[in-house]
Amino acid sequence: MLRHADIWRAIDRLAVDHGLSPSGLARRAGLDPTTFNKSKRATKDGKKRWPSTESLAKVLGATGASLADFVALVGAESGEPLARRIPVIGYAEAGAAGYFDDAGYPAGSGWDEVVFPETVDPHAYALEISGDSMVPVYRDGDIIVVSPEASIRRGDRVVVKTQGGEVMAKQLARRSALKVELQSINPDHPDRSLSTKDVAWMSRIIWASQ
Repeated sequence: MLRHADIWRAIDRLAVDHGLSPSGLARRAGLDPTTFNKSKRATKDGKKRWPSTESLAKVLGATGASLADFVALVGAESGEPLARRIPVIGYAEAGAAGYFDDAGYPAGSGWDEVVFPETVDPHAYALEISGDSMVPVYRDGDIIVVSPEASIRRGDRVVVKTQGGEVMAKQLARRSALKVELQSINPDHPDRSLSTKDVAWMSRIIWASQ
């Protein structure tokens, strides 16, 4: 749960970590120097004011901190696990044997880690996109987070692994007892229709860096 006081303390902590005052942090981000002043955190009648998403985005850009870094600071202040490390491998490696079990959960060794805001799926993992086969939605170097336990509906973006070891990111167009029809994210690449017996597993993409 995000609390007003924890968000503001995290902003203060981010400023301190970069040797700045809250005013200095605002100036570095190109904001009005008073943006993060304590007097701006509540109205005169005591109503809480929250920092805008735009101001947070500018602060993260100015300091080089990621959203996950900021969420970790919020969690550190609140005492709640708002972020955790999840395993990540390159998209090209995902088709190799040993990285997933039969259910599509991450397994084996060779995984790196990234910090990601807490998710309810303890088996969530990340893939780093390589190449341009999924532009313009996903580009080379983007990170996508995949949840093996998330429910999947028509229109969801998914990662599919075939029994032959091919891994692809597509949009689910239709699924029946016999077939899985997938729409390509990049219009220059063909759609796919797979027999359900040829699908090793399919998991939903729940987040992507952009």
